[in-house]
Amino acid sequence: MSKYLRNALIGGAALAGAAAWALAPRSFNDKRRNFVPVIPDVWYAHRGLHDAGSGLVGVTDIPDYGGDNPVSAQADTADASIAENADYVALARRMALKAGYGTPDVTGPLAPENSLAAFAAACEAGYGIELDLQLTLDGQVVVVHDADLLRVAGDPRRIEDLTYDELTRIPLFPAANGSKPGDLKAAPLPGAEEKVPLVVTPPTAPTGYYQHVPLFSDVLKVVAGRAPLIVEYKFSNNQAWGEREVELMEKGHALLEAYSGPYVIESFHPGAVNWYKEHHPDVCRGQLSWPAKLGKNGPAEWAAGLLAFDWLSRPDFIAYDWTGGSSPQVRLARAMGAITVSWTVRSSAELADCDQFFDHHIFEAFVPDDIR
Repeated sequence: MSKYLRNALIGGAALAGAAAWALAPRSFNDKRRNFVPVIPDVWYAHRGLHDAGSGLVGVTDIPDYGGDNPVSAQADTADASIAENADYVALARRMALKAGYGTPDVTGPLAPENSLAAFAAACEAGYGIELDLQLTLDGQVVVVHDADLLRVAGDPRRIEDLTYDELTRIPLFPAANGSKPGDLKAAPLPGAEEKVPLVVTPPTAPTGYYQHVPLFSDVLKVVAGRAPLIVEYKFSNNQAWGEREVELMEKGHALLEAYSGPYVIESFHPGAVNWYKEHHPDVCRGQLSWPAKLGKNGPAEWAAGLLAFDWLSRPDFIAYDWTGGSSPQVRLARAMGAITVSWTVRSSAELADCDQFFDHHIFEAFVPDDIR
């Protein structure tokens, strides 16, 4: 064997060992020592079971929300995603009504994403729940995904610039602005698209039925242990770590610590997952990621997509974009003991493509059947 070949083999083995070390999840002994719970084996409804918001494709005019008959026959059968969306939206509305939210004559959304009604609907349907935590201007922990309200309320202002009191007066997917069941996003409010947005918070709450961005504490009261939670700590910059990020971690965990139901936590921010490793090793923790591209997303995000920062947090599970389940990094982490969770599966076709690579699924926009 030539010296060059020998050195190449040694170097390759060293690189493989370094990659395995970087991707390794928390050890079995560490889990046992800290009595870490496993992730309950249920379907997890993305941002609750919702009839407006993420993943939907504009299903409208779905009849008989309060009945028991499926509505997929009323959809275009040539388009499977529309049909599956129709079933999903109808289920979300039936379950929201069953939970006591709204009435059958409400024409706008009953259970928009990340609302109390959507979480109650998921509980009624027997699903787990995935949700997102952020901080308001006045330091309240609320459940909302985007950094601003443009997509979900037509309001371009950021969560960090609004108080919780203001959020209670801003309807999610406002029916008064034309929102309908099945809408992917809300229409912009008057003045929202001006160069300097002219939207202001209404002085009083709107009349009629509506949902708003909820407090995390209120969500926990609604769920009340009926469904396992995947709680995501959400940050606008996953490379920053300062007082506000720590404040969200401390306040979010304080609420979870007082909660008696099952939960796990996750974040795209390795620092947030590491915070749990350092401060609360008894909590099941997960690293969120996706197959980022080097040229488009930058070196840090690309490395995170390779799970290169798992050495920092030693997660119990990997929550990965469903399209990347077959990637070498996810398969290696799973082989070394990490549980894998897909996000976000939006059709039965997508589920069939990725199911073999994941132990659990976060879903929306279709009603899953347990095919495993």
